[in-house]
Amino acid sequence: MAKRLQRQSGGRAGRIAMRQAEIQQHLPAAPGQVGGQYKPLDDKELQDILNAAFEILEDIGMSEVPDVVMNQALAQGCHINELGRLSYPRSFVEGIIGGACKSFTLHGRDPKHDIEVGGDKVWFGTGGAAVQTLDLDNGLYRPSTVKDLYDFTRLVDRLENINWFTRCCVATDIPDNFDLDINTAFALVKGTTKPIGTSFTIGEYVHPAIEMFDMVLGGEGKFKERPFCKVHISPVISPLRYGEDAVDVMLAALEHNMPINAIIAAQSGATAPATPAGMLAQTTAETLAGLILVNLFKPGHPTIFSNWPFVLDLRTGAFCGSGGEISIMNAAAAQIGNHLGLPTGVASSMADAKAVDAQMGAEKALSALACGLSGANMIYESAGMMASLLGVSFEAFVLDNEMLSNIHRSIRGFEVNTETLGVDTIRETVTTGEGHFLGGDHTMGAMERDYYYPKLANRDTPREWNDSGAPDAWGGARDKVREILSLETPGYVSAGVEAAIRAKWNILL
Repeated sequence: MAKRLQRQSGGRAGRIAMRQAEIQQHLPAAPGQVGGQYKPLDDKELQDILNAAFEILEDIGMSEVPDVVMNQALAQGCHINELGRLSYPRSFVEGIIGGACKSFTLHGRDPKHDIEVGGDKVWFGTGGAAVQTLDLDNGLYRPSTVKDLYDFTRLVDRLENINWFTRCCVATDIPDNFDLDINTAFALVKGTTKPIGTSFTIGEYVHPAIEMFDMVLGGEGKFKERPFCKVHISPVISPLRYGEDAVDVMLAALEHNMPINAIIAAQSGATAPATPAGMLAQTTAETLAGLILVNLFKPGHPTIFSNWPFVLDLRTGAFCGSGGEISIMNAAAAQIGNHLGLPTGVASSMADAKAVDAQMGAEKALSALACGLSGANMIYESAGMMASLLGVSFEAFVLDNEMLSNIHRSIRGFEVNTETLGVDTIRETVTTGEGHFLGGDHTMGAMERDYYYPKLANRDTPREWNDSGAPDAWGGARDKVREILSLETPGYVSAGVEAAIRAKWNILL
């Protein structure tokens, strides 16, 4: 008997050690889970869409091609087709895909925020150009300001599931485009050391922003060594036309080793076919045209293959950020990009809801889960966005951050092995134990390893909820936002560097 007990004790110690190792490997809801479990397209459907995309690029081709792009393409074996449009032969496109960047490090100013983009890992971050902010005090929308942008940046800096911060709103209080681009860049570097992203009106505005980033990093050329900001461009104006300003911004970004997020955001039934299959065929072709654009000038440059199929309500023509259609199409876009082995970007959580309510929660969770399970590397718009991208909410950021913990937990799935199956534990519990699993080693291990416990979602009994004043999610999130924004500003830009920046540019924050 003593020997049997000794063996059990030794086995338990081994199980505890295994459990601790698994806890380190599988935090219950950590960012960067491995996706790809959800595949909306079967193999034939995926290949049919790719074949159609190749046909579109070769037989229909691209129009409004800037001379600098046309010259590069013709010099590399492309041609003008019978329609007078730039034709990309399938063999040429496949060569571009083969030589394109397959993964890269998206740097933070603080290395602890670096993330690897590519493969199967899933990361959530922000995006958007909302012109209205849901006011914290009165719960109504008002024009967004540069102070809002800075406060959103500071907020996201402390939200663990939002792994990068791309400008989420436009500072409508800055009318000059150059001042807008420079002040946006300044607000981002002042508010966080996570990776950031922004856009530029024209190419010549990129260079002063990089100069500012070099100043923050401590010297000329420092940004090129560790580029912590990616640029967002929309290289194609659907259907199948290049955008000259985006090309100029891209060329400027290439000079500074700046990663590029090449976004295609066609709208079903307006700038692309209404059928999901036709939509994906065209937008895959257009996203490939964006990838070609970068690689014509700098093969292998870090580029995110961002196909964001958008949906219109065909009854009214209004953009719909949420619903089953946009969720499944963005998941399919990720599946296509993953199949090609490219770093992928899609969009989710663009709630049509105006208030922080049940509609908001349902719309955001539906698309975030579909896109996360699809294995998209970079999931944009995933927090904060409201009102079909017209608005952004402080409270939504906090609630979405918690939602994303549950999404990460869902993507992770669960581990099946001898320890987690627990046959020995079941045997001991029902034969010699207390007849329940409460408090046992096996249960405690699962509690730490397998379950996520929300900080904001209310799990009280009805009586406890009544006694605590019947709190709701909106109010709890508002309190959390105010708590974070009341903290001391992080000081990510030194006083001396900030003074030099303010002396050089018209900083309005």
